[in-house]
Amino acid sequence: MWSGIGDKLVRIVARYHGLFLEGIGMTLLLSAITVLLGVVLGSFIALLKMSKFRPVSWLATIYIEIIRGTPLLLQLYFFYFVVPEALKFIEFNKFTSVAAALALNSAAYIAEIIRGGIQSVDRGQTEAARSLGLTSRQTMWEIVFPQAVKNILPSLCNEFVMVIKETSLASTFFVGDLMTQFKTIQGITYLSFEPLIVVGAIYFVMTFLLSKLVAAYERRLKASD
Repeated sequence: MWSGIGDKLVRIVARYHGLFLEGIGMTLLLSAITVLLGVVLGSFIALLKMSKFRPVSWLATIYIEIIRGTPLLLQLYFFYFVVPEALKFIEFNKFTSVAAALALNSAAYIAEIIRGGIQSVDRGQTEAARSLGLTSRQTMWEIVFPQAVKNILPSLCNEFVMVIKETSLASTFFVGDLMTQFKTIQGITYLSFEPLIVVGAIYFVMTFLLSKLVAAYERRLKASD
């Protein structure tokens, strides 16, 4: 039995390795875009939430709570079906819709990571910078933010690992990620178990290696403190 499954696994990898590689590339591309946009948007949202102007802070809080309180799949459906209809003057394709949904979802979580990182910086340094004549903006970008980045980088790396797994939901819309390739191979071969094993192994290897790199980076940061 197991030898038969092993033979099928070898044949599937040998015959459809191109599709698997294409899926890996699309998954990593989608994950990278999601995290990069998430960092930019998350930084902005974190600053809004920390604003002393209450209406702005409330809006940022409402956004974060809505995103974190609803399923990612629902958000993907919303951006795939609703947003293109509402914004007909903007051309949305499958990849754009999925990437936008993933980025806005990730931004809500990254915003909280960044906010926590900023608040972890000793308040005394802010007061010292202000006493030297730096403005609030200069203090944030020249003193607080560089130190916060060091604190939040491990968490951002972990977010990247999480996003890699979350991109599997994008296969609902056949954007070419790993799970999309699984569905394609399943449709061709009428096999489910073997292609699923291969895809699962690929996901595991990617996330395991990245997790180990993050852990090594965290140890290096602790050693440098």
